[in-house]
Amino acid sequence: MNTSIEKLIAAEPDQALRTIAEKVVRKERISPEDGIYLFEHASLPFVGALANFVRERLHGDTTYFNRNFHIEPTNVCVFACKFCSYSRLYAHREEGWELSTEQMLDIVKKYDGKPVTEVHIVGGVHPKMNLEFFADLIRKIKAHRPDLHVKGFTAVELDYMFRKAKKTVEEGMAYLHEAGLQSLPGGGAEIFAPAVRQQICDDKIDGAGWLAIHKAAHQLGMHSNATMLYGHIESYADRVDHMEKLRSLQDETGGFNTFIPLKFRNGDNEMSHIAETSIIEDMRLYAIARLYMDNFPHLKAYWPMLGRNNAQLSLSFGVNDIDGTIDDSTKIYSMAGSEEQTPAMSTAQLVTLIKQVKRKPVERDTLYNVVRDYSELDIKEIEMNPLLN
Repeated sequence: MNTSIEKLIAAEPDQALRTIAEKVVRKERISPEDGIYLFEHASLPFVGALANFVRERLHGDTTYFNRNFHIEPTNVCVFACKFCSYSRLYAHREEGWELSTEQMLDIVKKYDGKPVTEVHIVGGVHPKMNLEFFADLIRKIKAHRPDLHVKGFTAVELDYMFRKAKKTVEEGMAYLHEAGLQSLPGGGAEIFAPAVRQQICDDKIDGAGWLAIHKAAHQLGMHSNATMLYGHIESYADRVDHMEKLRSLQDETGGFNTFIPLKFRNGDNEMSHIAETSIIEDMRLYAIARLYMDNFPHLKAYWPMLGRNNAQLSLSFGVNDIDGTIDDSTKIYSMAGSEEQTPAMSTAQLVTLIKQVKRKPVERDTLYNVVRDYSELDIKEIEMNPLLN
């Protein structure tokens, strides 16, 4: 056993916390009751040290990022989630934006000759942007740049597309997969607890529906991510219930790549009266997520939402991925009240951010295949080489 972890456990006066920590060290699964107990009783240093122990057992100092860009087809949406600062209702669509297929292809072409590996397509739910519209877009992206990994559409978007096309989840997923869709992001999960969901996003797909769409993707051999919106009206039990449902599906399919906790931001939405969580609570959440999600290989923090300094801090609380360069995604983050109003970083900046906290920066593709290890490269060398930066 790691000596520092032995000392941490021995110094803990709470026998229940010592028992949970010993499970973690022995690679035994902690229970939902254990998860709730950690939220209610464990200190930040305690869960942080345990989470860092697990992170380093899994990944050492390796910290992943990727070179990606986002396309946001529209912020017009038929749903009215109370926490959302991003979308504009269809009745007020003149206040939002709608991109044509040609405009979205122009965004893709901006990256011709650049070593990006992923395009991430996600936005509002627009009635006119249906299944065939997006299948056509994907086919054209893949025809233009076959090597670009297409990750797209939250389960909320997919559910609407499939229902409107009168296709089952399985039929709809197979259709998009055949068109060239390769993986799913994790958005739209929010909190699975029905009572909470009814209060914050009652008109869109429920938790069971979200899980069913991701299960169908996994059964086609596709991978996906999973998120959890935290820090609003949910309880600790709701958080653990959410993670338990994800953990159970991962046991069944093994199709999730990474878990991404998303901090509720209260800017310009119908839940602005709810105070945001402190950075201490954020780090406790990341740490406990790393301990609970034992079958998820990766834990990701979106640096634009947390801010660069807090993203660095999260690398000591279980996180081993800080996403990517995220070009062209200013709207969805800044409108939600993110810490970063211009969320794009060069590769050199990302590498510097990771190295500053003594971690090893490694560029990955969407499926976590290593593209390049940057740990031994000089920052000036990266900045001067367009293929590296």
